[in-house]
Amino acid sequence: ARHTLFLSRAETMAEVEDAPPQDAAEGGTSSGGKKGRYRRDKPWDHDGIDHWKVEPFTKEDNPGGLLDESSFATLFPKYREKYLREVWPSVTRALKEQGVACELNLVEGSMTVRTTRKTFDPYIIIKARDLIKLLSRSVPAPQALKILQDDVQCDVVKIGGLVRNKERYVKRRQRLMGPNGSTLKAIEMLTGCYVLVQGNTVSCMGGWKGLKTVRKIIEDCMKNMHPIYHIKELMIKRELAKDPALANQSWDRFLPKFKKKNVKRKKPSKIGKGKKDQVFPPAPVESKIDKQIASGEYFLSQDAKRRRAAAEKLEKQKEALSASRKRREDAFVAPKEDAEDGEKKKERKSDVGDDDVAAAAARLAEKGSEKKKRGAQETQERRRLRVRHGQRREEGEEGQEEETRRVTRVGARRVGGTRKRRRARVVNGRPEKVSCQSRPERFSASTLTRPSRPDAHLV
Repeated sequence: ARHTLFLSRAETMAEVEDAPPQDAAEGGTSSGGKKGRYRRDKPWDHDGIDHWKVEPFTKEDNPGGLLDESSFATLFPKYREKYLREVWPSVTRALKEQGVACELNLVEGSMTVRTTRKTFDPYIIIKARDLIKLLSRSVPAPQALKILQDDVQCDVVKIGGLVRNKERYVKRRQRLMGPNGSTLKAIEMLTGCYVLVQGNTVSCMGGWKGLKTVRKIIEDCMKNMHPIYHIKELMIKRELAKDPALANQSWDRFLPKFKKKNVKRKKPSKIGKGKKDQVFPPAPVESKIDKQIASGEYFLSQDAKRRRAAAEKLEKQKEALSASRKRREDAFVAPKEDAEDGEKKKERKSDVGDDDVAAAAARLAEKGSEKKKRGAQETQERRRLRVRHGQRREEGEEGQEEETRRVTRVGARRVGGTRKRRRARVVNGRPEKVSCQSRPERFSASTLTRPSRPDAHLV
């Protein structure tokens, strides 16, 4: 196991501490006094060693392998099945290099990893367990395979139970991601960790220091603290870390201090109706059965209850009839005239003086004269209209007579050719008579009569 290396180091330290001091063996004393008499410089610890560095665990550190088999299994959702089938060959190759066997069971929907005889690293099975856990939580395979490295760890933060209200939970989860994932990208750049928000969990990958910071940011975000405050603080710390002069100083004076702005609700000065404290509790509210027992109705028979209900119904009907009769009779009651109103009217009549009467008579006379003038004007206008109408009628009759003459002239023009022929038929100084019956269609009497309308000859 990996602990074998640590045990060997511990044994070496114990041997060195149990050995007698060099100065005492040589007969001398330690320069450190009584307190540092047995303190010696450790050969494996000096200033050039980085205590935070993780040394790679190779096959030479554990050539004997493991004594027993360990295995872990996890389920995955149905929508991840297609992707896992595509990337499973690459996952198998990566685990085979570490001496770990893996199995993808599509019937049960599970992934299983277990150690083999070729496994030399005892902690690699824990890494393989984290690998299948990340794959089931929608982490891409190339990113999830980085968990097999010694300096990369993972952490799954469950945020589903931190907020009760679903709408509030969705808003805060979206606040953690930011618009187009900008907030999540800033957190990844400042902490050096990979962060993926999926459903009710947040999967993180990176170093221990970065994972600790990411977990605090996520939990504070779900507690209604915006991630931008942590981002500002991390940016300031990153700039301060570049200055070696501030390595051993406190950075509190440079970090921003955000005050809470939650407004407390004002509590009412008086709670309740202000009644004095009563020794005994209030009496319970009476039920329907209690009321019937108090009135005696509970002990009546069914017939008595029906008679009682019928009597109550009849009483209500009588009250309704009397109210409607009274409402109808009120319509025939004459309204009361107050004596004060009559006196006021008399006072108003008596207040009117002779000057007012004369002014009113003058106004009426002016209105009468204006009405007469208006009537005379209307009469003259009517007469003008009648005269115009008569003239138009006469003009219409004259027009009809003129049209009749014009039609007669047209007929005469048509007869003109015949007259010429009459003149040409003069024989021996005597004109030859031509009868009009030779052309009846042109010289009929219908063409010389008055037409029914002015344009009848044009049809």
